[in-house]
Amino acid sequence: MDNTKIPIEDIKNSKKKINRIEPPHWWVGFKNTKLQLLVHHENIGAAEVSIDYEGVIVTEVHQAKSPNYLFIDLEISSSTKAGEFDIQFKLKNGKKLKHKYELKPREKSSEDYVGFNSSDVMYLITPDRFANANPENDSVEGLLETTVDRSNDYGRHGGDIQGITNHLDYIDDMGFTAIWSCPLLTNDMPKSSYHGYAITDYYQIDPRFGTNEDYRVLSNEASKRGIKIVMDQVANHCGLEHWWMKDLPFGDWVNYQKHYEENIDKWDYDIVKTSNHKRTSNQDIYASELDKKGMADGWFVSSMPDLNQRNPFMAKYLIQNSIWWIEEYNLGGIRQDTYPYPDKDFMSDWAGAIMNEYPNFNIVGEEWSYNPLLIAYWQQGNKNKDGYNSNLRSTMDFAMQRQIISALNEEESWDKGLVKMYEGLANDFIYPAPKDILVFPDNHDMSRIHTQLNGNIPNTKMALGYILAMPRTVQLYYGTEILMADFEKPGDHGLIRSDFPGGWNGDTVNAFTGEGLSEDQKGMQNYLKTLLNYRKNSKAIHEGKTIHFAPKDGVYVLFRKYEEEVVGVVINKTEKTSLDTDRFNEMNLNGKSLKDLVTGNQSNWGSSIQINAKGITFFTTKY
Repeated sequence: MDNTKIPIEDIKNSKKKINRIEPPHWWVGFKNTKLQLLVHHENIGAAEVSIDYEGVIVTEVHQAKSPNYLFIDLEISSSTKAGEFDIQFKLKNGKKLKHKYELKPREKSSEDYVGFNSSDVMYLITPDRFANANPENDSVEGLLETTVDRSNDYGRHGGDIQGITNHLDYIDDMGFTAIWSCPLLTNDMPKSSYHGYAITDYYQIDPRFGTNEDYRVLSNEASKRGIKIVMDQVANHCGLEHWWMKDLPFGDWVNYQKHYEENIDKWDYDIVKTSNHKRTSNQDIYASELDKKGMADGWFVSSMPDLNQRNPFMAKYLIQNSIWWIEEYNLGGIRQDTYPYPDKDFMSDWAGAIMNEYPNFNIVGEEWSYNPLLIAYWQQGNKNKDGYNSNLRSTMDFAMQRQIISALNEEESWDKGLVKMYEGLANDFIYPAPKDILVFPDNHDMSRIHTQLNGNIPNTKMALGYILAMPRTVQLYYGTEILMADFEKPGDHGLIRSDFPGGWNGDTVNAFTGEGLSEDQKGMQNYLKTLLNYRKNSKAIHEGKTIHFAPKDGVYVLFRKYEEEVVGVVINKTEKTSLDTDRFNEMNLNGKSLKDLVTGNQSNWGSSIQINAKGITFFTTKY
C-alpha cells in the first residue's frame, strides 16, 4: 500500500486551499492553553509554518511518516483575544499557502457545562429510525451507500436530526430530561451505515442526518426545554473508509497497521486481527500480556480499524475532538462506546482532560459486563488494587439490568425470582457513587425489554417502575413507551432498531399523537409519562436515602426518602391486593397520606395498604 497517495478530490482542492486542518477552529479561555493542529495537504510535511497573532505561539512543528501531514503545536496565552489569523505555509518548492484560522470567544464558563446526573432520564434514539423530517437528505450523491429502503432492517430508513428536533415537545411532555442519540457523525461506509459506529469523519455530521448547523439547532431547542444533549462518541475505532485510512500519517496510527497494509487488497473477516473481547484483562492481576494486547489492539470488526491511542498525536486528536463537540454544541454529556477496548491509560487521560476542563460535566462509559466488580473498576474513586483511576463518573449497569429480567421471569423460590433484584441492588456497596451509574431496561444492542419479559405487560411495568425509582441515572430506549418489541427475531439488531411509528409520512400509526395505538400501548405511554414527570422533581429519587426490604411471599418493597418526601415501590408477583405494614415501621409512615401514582388513588398509611395485584404500586407522600 502506498501511504503517500491521497484522494483525487483532495489533490484538486490542494491547488486552491489547505485540504484539511483539524480542529477546524478553537476557543480562547481554556484552562489548557495548548492546541495541536492536524494539517493534511499534498506535500505539506516539509513546509515552514508561521503565525503572526498576539498571544499565539507556534511551539513546535512535527513531521509525519506521510509527506502529506503536519502537526502544529500552539500555545494560546490566557490573555489572547478571540479573532482570526492566517497560518502561513512555505512549501519546499517555494510556493506559499495560507489558511485563515479562528479562535472564538467562549459563550459560557467551564463550570456552566452541567452534565447529566441522577435527576435525569435519557431518551436513547437510533436517529435513522426515529423520524424523517427532511426526505431531501435521505440519499446523498457521492457517498458509498445511497439506497433508502425501509423494508431492509439493515439499510437506511431516512430518519434525521430535524426529525428529533421536530418532536422535542413530545420528548419533553413525556418527561425525559436528556437525549442520547446513537452517533450522528459521517459513516461513509458501503453498507449498514445507519447505526453510526463506523465514523469516517470526526468533525462532520453525516449529511444524511443533516448538517452541523442542524445539530446546533437541536441542541439549542433542547436546551430551551431543559433537555440535555448527550453525544455518543467512539474513541476505540473508526470506519474503514475514514479519509485517513487512504493516507495514514504514521506507521502506528491504527493497531495492526502493517498487517492491514499488507492485506489491503483482500481485506475481509478471514484475515482481520479482531479483539479477543477478553474485557477482564483490564482488571485481571493474572492476565497475560498476550491477552491484554489481544483485547486492546484487536479490531472490533474488519470494517472498523482499531485506533492506536498510544500514538501521542492520535491521543491529542481524540481528546481535542471531544472538547470541540462539547464547546461547539453545548453538550450535556458524552456516552463513550466500547469503553474497555481502547488503551485504558489513554481513557483515563481522555476522561481526565475533559473533566478537568468541565468539572460539572459527565461521561458514561459502555462496559458490557454482568459483574459489578468490573463495572465498579471503571468508576472514578474506586479503590482499584492496581491503582487505576478512570476519571469516569458513570458507567453502565448491565449487571442490574440482567438481574431485573431474571427476577421477573423466574418463579419465586429462596434463590430465584425477586431475590435477584434485591441482591443485585445490594451490590451497590462496591460502587463509589451508585446514583451516578446508568441503569436501563434495554438499549440499541439487545432485545427490547418487552421481548425479554415475554410480552408480559405487568412485568414490563414493574421493571420500568423499579428502574425509575432506583438510586441511579436512567436511560430508556425510544419505543419502550409503546411496547415496541422484537418477538419475530429476538436480539436481531435491525429489528431492535425498528422505525418509530408516526415518524414517516404515510404511517398509519402515530405514536407522537396516539393515533392508531392499541389500548395497551396507550396505557404504557401514559404510565411512563406519569412516572417520568413525577421523577423530574423528586428529590427522594434524585438523591434520597435508599431502604429496601428483602422479598417475602412474592412481594419486594423499596423506599427512597429525602426529608419529608418518601417514595415507595411495591413489586408484587402475587394476587394480593393488600400488604401488612408491620415490617416497615422503621419508615415512620403511620398516618401519612399517600398517592398511588399508577392508579391516582389516595389513602393513609395504616396497618395495611392497598397494592396492585400482579403489578407495581408506586406511591409518594409528596403530591
